[in-house]
Amino acid sequence: MRSAFRGLTLYGDAPSAESDSDPRGVGRTVLDLPTGRIELAHPRDALARIYEHGTGDDGDAGDPPYWAQPWPSGIELAALVGGADLAGVRVLELGCGLALPSLVAAQRGARVLATDQAEGALRYAAHNARHNGLRLEVARCDWDDPWCALAGAPWDLVLAADVLYDHASLPALADLLPRLVGDTGEVWLADQHRPPARAFLEGCRRWGAVTATATASPDVAVHRIRRAAPAG
Repeated sequence: MRSAFRGLTLYGDAPSAESDSDPRGVGRTVLDLPTGRIELAHPRDALARIYEHGTGDDGDAGDPPYWAQPWPSGIELAALVGGADLAGVRVLELGCGLALPSLVAAQRGARVLATDQAEGALRYAAHNARHNGLRLEVARCDWDDPWCALAGAPWDLVLAADVLYDHASLPALADLLPRLVGDTGEVWLADQHRPPARAFLEGCRRWGAVTATATASPDVAVHRIRRAAPAG
């Protein structure tokens, strides 16, 4: 795939999820969203893979395959994205996993780069885009060395769902977010009221205005962060 973002390692032409693993090990979830139907391929029995950490074929240095499960935060973020006019908007997703919000952004006409540090996630994200007839680009991004995300900055919209669960990764994310958006860009973070979220969002208020948007699920909120106007 020819990339609009120079220098990235892309997975748009990676083998499909089915060819990477036993087809019997691939599950599918069908979601009816405001933008239309999306079919997500994902490892079958994803929750079992998470709880049996280390037995799956994730291949990412022992990390549990959290990306392998469609989580409520990603579904609610995708629903919110589906109601936005994103024609021509440049969108970055961090920790994309199966890339549901990215897929919906692409349905809405955005130019999307979906990123994750897990190569297994990127293979499924690329497959899901092809399977649903959508175009997006995917690339590996480590928040401690986020050059691929910064190369395209400033982004119009940065998306992330369920990324506030790991205390150890949050300092890098807190440093990264304000570098990704300009004066008019926004960050949309979907979270299931996880314990680290309150302190993280309070830190975001040092550089941006944070507003919470309720979703159809009482367990999920989407926090919208926009750079605060200079004082005076």
